[in-house]
Amino acid sequence: MAENKIKPRILTGFMELLPADQILFNKIYDTIRGVYESFGFLPLDTPVIELSQVLLAKAGGETEKQIYRFNKGDNDLALRFDLTVPLARYVAQHSGELTFPFKRYQMSKVYRGERPQKGRFREFYQCDIDIIGNEELSLVYDGEIPAVIYNIFRKLDFGKFTIRINNRKVLNGFFEALDLSDNITDILRVIDKIDKIGSENVISELERLNIDSSKIQRIMDFITISGTNNEKLEALRNIPMDNEKFAQGVAELEKVTEYMRDFGIEEDYFEIDLTIARGLDYYTGTVYETVLDDYRDLGSVCSGGRYDNLTEYYTNAKLPGIGISIGLTRLFSQLKEAGIIRAESSSLVKALVIPMGADMEYTLKAAGNIRNAGIPVDVYYAQKGMKAKMKYADKLGIPFVAIIGEDEVNNNTVALKNMTTGEQKVVNIDDIAEEIKTQMRKGSN
Repeated sequence: MAENKIKPRILTGFMELLPADQILFNKIYDTIRGVYESFGFLPLDTPVIELSQVLLAKAGGETEKQIYRFNKGDNDLALRFDLTVPLARYVAQHSGELTFPFKRYQMSKVYRGERPQKGRFREFYQCDIDIIGNEELSLVYDGEIPAVIYNIFRKLDFGKFTIRINNRKVLNGFFEALDLSDNITDILRVIDKIDKIGSENVISELERLNIDSSKIQRIMDFITISGTNNEKLEALRNIPMDNEKFAQGVAELEKVTEYMRDFGIEEDYFEIDLTIARGLDYYTGTVYETVLDDYRDLGSVCSGGRYDNLTEYYTNAKLPGIGISIGLTRLFSQLKEAGIIRAESSSLVKALVIPMGADMEYTLKAAGNIRNAGIPVDVYYAQKGMKAKMKYADKLGIPFVAIIGEDEVNNNTVALKNMTTGEQKVVNIDDIAEEIKTQMRKGSN
């Protein structure tokens, strides 16, 4: 009687990769981490499971509905749904032990029980950085954050990109001056969609909010200010606006663009965009969105901004901050589907040592010489013919094969085959690593 087998499968909304794609994913992950660390950010890894009372201090609406929540014994627990709330808890809990400004990065999985769809996952990696100040935080950091973005996406080389920058004080001050304070949230939600629905539909939606036609015209003139970054700043300065918040926002925006240039960000890679709002109830100053110029339909690939008080739900201390997040799982899946990235190899191994009835001690010595030189190496131990062993190396995309038979052992040599060129060369066992490095350098030129 046949056994009933359970079909192997995973839940929808979870990403699981084959080795080649996982190698590619890890390469992108490591590139982001390397840039974060190069700017002095410190690693942090908070627990996946938090006490619900702590995790949900600020949650509400759709976010709370998406929480994975459960009871274990007497504890009401929940899976983290982002990395910002755990950061707030961490900073409030350890504020006496931390040195401010506190710069941290965390690149971990988060969980949201939302309906899986294209580009949406229930389990996904967030790659966050935040800089937290004690009472105050220098505006220079508002220029450093886009410098981090710039360095990441230049290294990832997904093509031309643009960091779009704005300031919430500019937006809030502008609408306050028009006596539209009660409508700011609704108005921002409408203008945030201008790229998707166009100006005419934005005007129609603003009319449905019962906004006076003259004010709608001023809004449209404002958000469609064009020109270079300097020309946009000049236009903002020339708007007759008697509002202190607006003036402060324009001054901050101007200063941040100066700092961005000081950080070496090329002008062609950032632009002031007055339609960028971000986190309607969260961000209070500079805000960012980053788009890939040739793939704008992917939406923002990195976003964030400045906020007044990270830990307001846990402590009375004033801890302002600024940060960004890259949704790596979503970004990876979209880039792969669009054909922007593709896996190149199913193995990290650069050299495969193949013993053909040779002495194992000699074989492992050859592998050790290669490994000790910093080259990833593997040994094929299965007792199969040469054709099967070479096919194994070829299928995994391993660029070099070191063949060892009786002649090689007797002559203290290794037969090194370059799988790309097909050339084979006999090399002394002590020189094998240097020969591989030499051929790798030639191949990269």
